[in-house]
This record gives sequence, structure tokens and C-alpha cells, in this order.
Amino acid sequence: MSVLELRALKKHYGRIKAVDGVDLTLHEGELLAILGPSGSGKSTLMRLVAGLESPTAGDILIDDQSVLGIAPQHRNVAMVFQSFALYPHMSVRNNILFPLVARKVPRSQHQEKLDRVTQMLDVADLLDRRPNRLSGGQQQRVALARALVRDPELFIFDEPLSALDAQIRSQARAELRELHDRTRITTLYVTHDQLEAMGLADRVAVIHEGCLQQVGTPHELYNDPANLFVAGFVGNPPMNLLPLDERTMAGIRPEHLHIDPEATAADALLDLSVRIEHLEYLGSEWLAYGLIQSGLEAADRPRHVVVRLPASARPDFETGQQRRVVGYREAICLFDRISGKRKQGDTEAVA
Repeated sequence: MSVLELRALKKHYGRIKAVDGVDLTLHEGELLAILGPSGSGKSTLMRLVAGLESPTAGDILIDDQSVLGIAPQHRNVAMVFQSFALYPHMSVRNNILFPLVARKVPRSQHQEKLDRVTQMLDVADLLDRRPNRLSGGQQQRVALARALVRDPELFIFDEPLSALDAQIRSQARAELRELHDRTRITTLYVTHDQLEAMGLADRVAVIHEGCLQQVGTPHELYNDPANLFVAGFVGNPPMNLLPLDERTMAGIRPEHLHIDPEATAADALLDLSVRIEHLEYLGSEWLAYGLIQSGLEAADRPRHVVVRLPASARPDFETGQQRRVVGYREAICLFDRISGKRKQGDTEAVA
């Protein structure tokens, strides 16, 4: 069953197409992330679903009913913002209960709902505090409790972790996923951080310049990108994109490149001479950055590659040295250089 369905949704501001013909379905109990860079249209899309903006064209359905023209407070959609938006003059208790008061839920139900969400999010001992006496992580849990107390049909998160310190972001991400697994509330999660999207979501919708580029599981986006934008945006470092000829671009992940391989390169589609420019040790891995010297006859400008090595494989080369870097056919994705779309078919067709 679909909880949210977007049909040919558009939002234009004059000549600016913030959202341009988006079709998307969010299934019951699913956590779907909207991922894109700044200015891609993801926040506008979120505001359209929440009712904070009106679309230029298209339709928004929640539980198979169009919600166009319905005010945000009547959509039963709970939002958690980047800033948490807690009321500073209210206690934590009153912040959490505010949605029930605003919707005129009988006071006899308040305590039961309050107890349920505060125990679930471990904030029962904070009820008498003001928001300015809470840590960033505590404020986030209170904001979640306030959203959860209204029993929403749909959760919308607008980059809720970006205001947190980096050291607690990983823990908060795990807590969000655990909360979703317990409640199974259908969730739309808007973020520019691919680590959040890939680590949290059941599916990820990549958006760029107002258009959906690809919708799929994190595994599908990483291993089978639909176009050059997804290939270059998803992954850290992103996929290496190198020209094979005038019409074909080869994409290969850093971990699939091999430096000075012992095996024969008869099955290599990429056989490059690379000058090592920089080495990074990140604890769990090494990253080798290099400038291609030869092996790319179709290159229109200097091209760089990144090679990922396991931490146990300490490099036996240094900055400034030249090394052979090989990419095998089975690990390479092919893209059309003109349209940017993924090419279908065997890499044997490309010499």
C-alpha cells in the first residue's frame, strides 16, 4: 500500500524549475531518503508534501487521497526540522504536548501519549527542563517525541542531523533507524549527506536540478548508477569517470582499481600509467590520488583517479612515483558522454 504518491509534481518560480515533473511513490512502513546537492529541489519537494508550498502542477496523494488545498495541520504529517524548532519558553513536557493541545486532543489522552513517546525516546527525565538546558542530542530526541506524539501517518525529516556535532551524528543516525524499525511510520528523509541517506534509508531518490535521477536501494545506487550524475555524486570518494572514446565514459569505483597487478591485464578495459600525487591514511583504508600520464587517448583534459586500498595493504610507493593502474571489464560501468545515461550491454563492445 502506498502512503505517499507524487504525480508529475512541479514547482516553478518564474523560469526557475525547482521541482520539475517528479513521480514518486512511498510505500507503507518505508523510509525513503531524498538525496541531492544544495539547490537540487529536495527541500522544495519536502515543503510541497508538507503543505508549506503549493505546486505549480501535478498532484500529491496521501493514503490515495489528494491533499492539494489541505492545510499542513490537517494533513497528519509530522515534521522534524534541521533547527528542531523547540519553543524556548516552554518546558520539554509542554513542547511535546503542544501538537495535542493545538489539535484539541482530549486532555485525558495526554499523559498516556506523553508516557509512551518519552519512554520510547528516553527523555522522561528531561520533562521539566527548558530547551536551552539540553544538549543537541537531547533536543533532537525531544523534537522527535513532539512529532511522534500526534501518531502521524507520515514523518518528514528535513536534514535533522546537520545541526549536531560530528561525534554524535553517527549515534543519532543509528537511533533514528531504530526508532523507525520500532514504529514503522512511513518516513520521508531529506538530506544532502549521502552517508545519512545510504545508512538510513530503505530506498534513496537522487534529485538534481528539480528532476529525479534515480530511485533505488543504496546498493543499487552505488553499484548500478543510472547516469553520470549519480555515479559522480554517490560514493565517497565518488566513482572515477574516465573517457574511453568520443561517446563513451567509463565509471569505476576506487576499490575496483588495482595498482601494479600481478595478474595479466588481458581482461583490462583500463590500463593506465599514473603519477601518484597524494596519499591519505584514514585508519580503515588508504586512498591514493593520481594524475593519469598515459592510457586515455580520448582524454580532453588532464584526468585524475582515486584508488582505495585496505588499511592492511600499506602502499609500497610514494608521492611522485609512477605506477600502473588497471581496471577490469567486469567492474566498469559505461555511460553515454552526450546524454549521460548508462549504456546497456557488454563492455567487450568497447575497445
